[in-house]
Amino acid sequence: MSAPPTDGAPRRAIRSYVVRAGRMGSGQRRALSELAPRFVLPFQAAPIDFAHCFGRSAPCVLEIGFGMGDATAAIAGDRPETDFLGIEVHPPGVGALLQRIEAQALTNLRVVQHDAVEVVERMIAPASLAGVHVFFPDPWHKKRHHKRRLIQPPFVALLASRLAPGGYLHCATDWQPYAEQMLEVLGAEPTLRNSADGYAPRPAYRPPTKFEQRGLKLGHGVWDLVFMRR
Repeated sequence: MSAPPTDGAPRRAIRSYVVRAGRMGSGQRRALSELAPRFVLPFQAAPIDFAHCFGRSAPCVLEIGFGMGDATAAIAGDRPETDFLGIEVHPPGVGALLQRIEAQALTNLRVVQHDAVEVVERMIAPASLAGVHVFFPDPWHKKRHHKRRLIQPPFVALLASRLAPGGYLHCATDWQPYAEQMLEVLGAEPTLRNSADGYAPRPAYRPPTKFEQRGLKLGHGVWDLVFMRR
């Protein structure tokens, strides 16, 4: 159990995810065994020194819940001038991203395999991030599960506190009721301002996922929200 936060951030007893066993391929297992010591940062109750971690001074963007890491690796490869820290709790996804890091020879990407709220509370210093990506978090469709949704006022306030002035928070979802909640919650955070009049066009740096492309062909919507730190 981690120590209680010292910065006034709220504790969250309800998890926004369920840890599933998942099927691990041999390549993912090998990547976890061989590459994790270099690219996976252990959870710690102290802020990360990004310059030490990446071996340079550069803007850092945090991604929460990167799934199998397709978009994460693509974005990191397209933006070599920026460092990226991805958070994911599921081992197959971490292994898959490590495989992509190796295949693409990425040097600007690190991973933390731990609960995102605790990582942001304990490992990310205030005003230290250039951006935060939250792409397609679990929408928890049933009303009784809405309390599990990641984008809630306390967590948004915490994320905003970790952004440097001018930094951005970019959320995306393909579930319209969740998009509406996101817009309401983000719009109510006083330290953030909307970069668009409502929902934003998909920024060029976010590649559409295969699932998203299939959904768009079927007429399903995708909503991007990009808010800036005041």
